[in-house]
Order: sequence, then C-alpha cells, then structure tokens
Amino acid sequence: MAGERQARLGDRIRVILAERLEKGLRDPRLGFVTITDVRVTGDLQHASVFYTVLGTEEERTASAQALASATGMLRSELGKHLNVRLTPSLEFIPDAIPENADHIADLLREARERDAAVAGLASSATYAGDADPYVKPREDDED
Repeated sequence: MAGERQARLGDRIRVILAERLEKGLRDPRLGFVTITDVRVTGDLQHASVFYTVLGTEEERTASAQALASATGMLRSELGKHLNVRLTPSLEFIPDAIPENADHIADLLREARERDAAVAGLASSATYAGDADPYVKPREDDED
C-alpha cells in the first residue's frame, strides 16, 4: 500500500515538474530537460528527480546549475499542486541512460566488427591436418 502511494506521488511530481519546465524557467542556462523518473522515499519527505538534457556536456552542466538554483521555486510550485501535508524536498540527479545507451551502442558496433573479422578469417581457413581426419577401413586388394 505504501509503495503504491510513493509511486503515485512520484508520478504526480514528474508530471507537475515536466509541465512547469515545459513552460520554461527564467534561466537562460536551462537546456532541453526531460524528467525521466521520480522516486519518493517511504516517508514521502524526499523526492529524487532523474532527468536528462539533450546537448553537449556544457549544456548538461549549465542545466544542472539552473535546476539547482530553481529547486526552491519548483518545490513551492509542487506544494500548490499536491494535496499532501508536507511537500517533499527535491534532489535533481542527472540520469545516465543516454550515456549508457551510447556506450552500449559502441560495444555492439565493436562486437559486430569483431564478428565480421572472425567470419573473414574462418572463410579462408584450412584444416590443420587432413580435411577428413577420421580413419576409414582399408580396402584389401583381392587380385
């Protein structure tokens, strides 16, 4: 029951923050931010907000600073829309999904290249011994 309540509150926080960020903050540092997940503690006092930023490393850093400076304003915005006694504190955490996806794509590309190299070697390979290494019964000459 409590886990269900955490999940519902987390989803509600994600929607409210996404709508608020879509309207924009008065901070030029904020880039194209997507809220990927919100996890609320069991006592509903703290929310970890996972996000991604489309762009370069500098844009990600600038957006992180913008979110950090807007945390208080975003929390009070949440307080207006949530029907809870205490508004949870917010912590913005960059989500590593895009970086992990890029790394996995690189690993898959490398594996495909290695597979192709092995297939190329196999196609031109020859047997170390006879092509057919199995002993066959001798046929006696009956002349």
